Amino acid sequence: MALQNKMTVYAAIAGVLALMGGIVYYASLDNVELEQVEIELASVELRDVSTIKNQAKFDVTFLVKNPSDKTFTVSIIGYQLYGNGDLLGSGQYSTADIALPGRAIFYSGAEIPLKTTFVLSKSETNSEIYQAAIDNQIISFTAEGSITTETSWSTIEKEFKSGF
Repeated sequence: MALQNKMTVYAAIAGVLALMGGIVYYASLDNVELEQVEIELASVELRDVSTIKNQAKFDVTFLVKNPSDKTFTVSIIGYQLYGNGDLLGSGQYSTADIALPGRAIFYSGAEIPLKTTFVLSKSETNSEIYQAAIDNQIISFTAEGSITTETSWSTIEKEFKSGF
């Protein structure tokens, strides 16, 4: 009788492991479609200049497109922003603390602009580029980084580089 109970336990453990493997496999089926996400830097606009804090705030807008058939959300866009080829700094768009149903949903064919605030602080090393930025003398902006897309089963991170 004891041998039969052990076999039942072993069969149950094997069944649970097979089920877990099936879930991981099923979740990985979304990865190919999630990697089709397209992101481009749409605009960088000066919003506010604080002479007291020596900071300038910019509205950075990314246009995110879903060319695939899979619906997803965007949790994080981490990026480095360049102006006229010079590094301005790092920024991030994040909805990681918001549950999936509360985020912007990218259905098949959707194009949604995602806006975030980028803060440029003036320092001794970047005073010239700071002045150029607040005087609207920066001709071209480039962003490079990674975008994290999610479905209820899968998450992927994709590198990007975009500018105008």
